[in-house]
Amino acid sequence: MQVMTESAFKIHETNCQIEGKTIHIKTGRLARQADGACEVSCGDTKILVTCVGSKQAREGVDFLPLTVDYEEKLYSVGRVPGSFGRREGKAPDKAILISRLIDRPIRPLFAKGYCNDVQVMAITLSSEDENPTDTLAMLGASIAIGLAGLPFKGPLGAVRVARANGHFIANPSYQLMSESDIDIVVAGTETSIMMVEAGCKFVSEKDILAAIDFAHEQIKKQVAVQKDLFKQIGVTERAWQAPEVNEALQTLIAKTATDKLKASMNGVTEKAVRNNLISESKQAVIDAIAALAEDDALKQLKDQEIAYYLEEHEAELMRAQVLDKGVRADGRRCDEVRPITIETTLLPRAHGSGLFTRGTTQALSVATLGVGEDAQRLDSIDPQKEKRYMHHYNFPGFSVGEVKPNRGPGRREIGHGALAERAIMPVLPTHDKFPYTIRVVSEILESNGSTSMASTCGSSLALMDAGVPILETVGGIAMGLILEGDRFAILSDIQGLEDFLGDMDFKVAGTKEGITALQMDIKIEGISAAIMKVALEQAKRGRVHIIEKMEAVLPKARTELSAWAPRIITIHIKPEDIGTVIGPGGKMIRRIIEETDATIDIEDDGTVLIASVGTGGEAARDAILRLVKKIAIGEIYKGKVTRIIPVGAFVELLPGKEGMVHISQLDNKRVEKVEDVVTIGQEVIVKVREIDDRHRVNLTMKGVSSEEREEFERQAKV
Repeated sequence: MQVMTESAFKIHETNCQIEGKTIHIKTGRLARQADGACEVSCGDTKILVTCVGSKQAREGVDFLPLTVDYEEKLYSVGRVPGSFGRREGKAPDKAILISRLIDRPIRPLFAKGYCNDVQVMAITLSSEDENPTDTLAMLGASIAIGLAGLPFKGPLGAVRVARANGHFIANPSYQLMSESDIDIVVAGTETSIMMVEAGCKFVSEKDILAAIDFAHEQIKKQVAVQKDLFKQIGVTERAWQAPEVNEALQTLIAKTATDKLKASMNGVTEKAVRNNLISESKQAVIDAIAALAEDDALKQLKDQEIAYYLEEHEAELMRAQVLDKGVRADGRRCDEVRPITIETTLLPRAHGSGLFTRGTTQALSVATLGVGEDAQRLDSIDPQKEKRYMHHYNFPGFSVGEVKPNRGPGRREIGHGALAERAIMPVLPTHDKFPYTIRVVSEILESNGSTSMASTCGSSLALMDAGVPILETVGGIAMGLILEGDRFAILSDIQGLEDFLGDMDFKVAGTKEGITALQMDIKIEGISAAIMKVALEQAKRGRVHIIEKMEAVLPKARTELSAWAPRIITIHIKPEDIGTVIGPGGKMIRRIIEETDATIDIEDDGTVLIASVGTGGEAARDAILRLVKKIAIGEIYKGKVTRIIPVGAFVELLPGKEGMVHISQLDNKRVEKVEDVVTIGQEVIVKVREIDDRHRVNLTMKGVSSEEREEFERQAKV
């Protein structure tokens, strides 16, 4: 057995300058048994990215079995995990989204037919607020894959772009991102754009294109640095043989399945009808193979290989029909949106609901209004510690007519939910104007393409139905692409077939005037800026059309909340009075909550949010105001006698605040015993005579005139 010495590993380093920041790349020091590994750092943020590829193709698969995992380590920010086990557990949503962010641009760049297992893993070793980790991890993935020598048509670069004072800034800090009207991540090769992920505050299509163009210039720098590094190291591509094309099977499929496949694209709008025709075409191929001689090689084919070549032929026919005739499988023009139907207020006990149906895609979105304690607490390396708006997307098997066990949300569900959440965020009212925690759940009831944008439209409707005063209606549309050489067609509102067999999935959400979220994934080796410009312009026309349909049903947010939604009352107390309201060990606030059935949140600045369904909120408000009210000389109160001593009676004026009525102040006549006038628990009307230097409150009953008593009781009834 040969043991490699330390000197057998050589460290290589290089730098890349992006907008005044230095990205440092090092390989050969860590994870040396991985096929490719690198450290990517900027400032105090450092990521380790590794890549391992199996030597043989996985048997029985016709796809790339690529796994991408991004792992947040809380030691990277000097924190101990908050779980009972005190170690990292289930990946937070942010980590899953970054895993998807890495996966989406690299997957199309692997050679077609490469079916070896590949795993890319990115681990945060150190993290700080100045330099986010995601784009560094994406860059590291490209480097690790390149070092592994896999058949990969890279290198790939990735840049985040923000805008401040009218100028674009590459790889901004978290603080700058929060202040910018654009937060866009772009990944691409030297010549093409592969992926775009953006959240915006009503940004125009022109500005989006300018930001992408700016990002591409930074990406070219990253690509050049990687090429120099690979040349310096002497990386060679791993030997790999693409699977041979089965021309005999191609010929047989073209001969036996073409008519049925063409029929499935002849204006068929029902997904079930199309699926039946495709099943018939597959059966025709199987029957044709069964009729061949026993020694024919096609007899040995597995069902999966037949399905693969059948899909290839289906894609060829669909793409040719679109490019040659401008007609899609369901008979629509390229820029035509499927029929839309909309309903609201479907669920009587929900706070808001919207049913959005577009063709055979249907999303039911339901809005729930909660209080401050309902906000989601986040335990991650990200500076954001809580979320007051959450969008959850569910995709059950029945939506596509399949039997699928419910194992909770997967990466796809989390990604689609995050996209819809990002699309809605810019139109939500500020917390001081609408102090609710908001959750929207989108249940996909039918799926035939563009479910994430259907859930975005449904969510906008549900929020307006719930009475959330959103700034404008938000709609979304998914765009597709068919590209063959110099010929291309942009497809509006793609259905499942066009998503699966097309070259692009480009989702654009926003208002009539501006974009709020954008996500583009390419299945080929990138597209040009010219194609993106056409796609964005066509997407705007489709988006406006969809919003007009939505506003015809619900033009704006309802002015009244649901009867089942909590009412929130906001009051302000002095910060020094917070302790008084809470009381010793929380005694006072617990008592108010128990008596009124209200929920109470007190912020550090003295803002008190009281929520209840019914009248409990008003009772809780009054109790708190009484607690913090200052007792003043000359004021009249109705209080309860709490204690009796020989020289007088103690009366509770306000919760936790007492004063004493001396025996001489109980009545206009002489009183022999206090018990002759008052008893414990009796309610009496008293006036404050004096507050001494020890803050003791002296009261009088005889000093309250009949006129003052009548006025006090009259005011109490108002």
